Amino acid sequence: MDEDVTTIHITEVPSSFMIMNLLEKYPNLEKITCSPSIYGRTSPTYINALKELDIEIEKEYHWGASKKPCDYEDELLELASEGYKAREIAEILDITVNRVYYLLRRNKTKLNTNTKKYDYDEIESLSKSGMKPKEISEKLDIPLRSVYYILNKK
Repeated sequence: MDEDVTTIHITEVPSSFMIMNLLEKYPNLEKITCSPSIYGRTSPTYINALKELDIEIEKEYHWGASKKPCDYEDELLELASEGYKAREIAEILDITVNRVYYLLRRNKTKLNTNTKKYDYDEIESLSKSGMKPKEISEKLDIPLRSVYYILNKK
């Protein structure tokens, strides 16, 4: 039971069972928010019953990740600039890989992204010397698709 909570956000269409559980869990509930699509599928009977209990149900958007900077964002940017891969950063910071990619995209102006990540001349010279793309990829420890991209770039 959480008596301090007065507002909650739901992400599925409320049922009578769900409403009863919410009322038990949050005895001081005053407002329930949900997306417009869920609000449109909510029974008018439930909306009216909640109004009689002085609980408003309102449409509210909750899209995307939080815009607030997180406490590990600076460390993430530092790790990225040191050359760590997204999966390694995710393991170090104990967050998802998708969150790492999201934060890197959001902060790409803070990173030095205008420089080439790989030495194009070295890749092309290794290719001209007879090395196969797979061998170049393994030798330089870069993705094979990056080698193909550089070699096929006109």
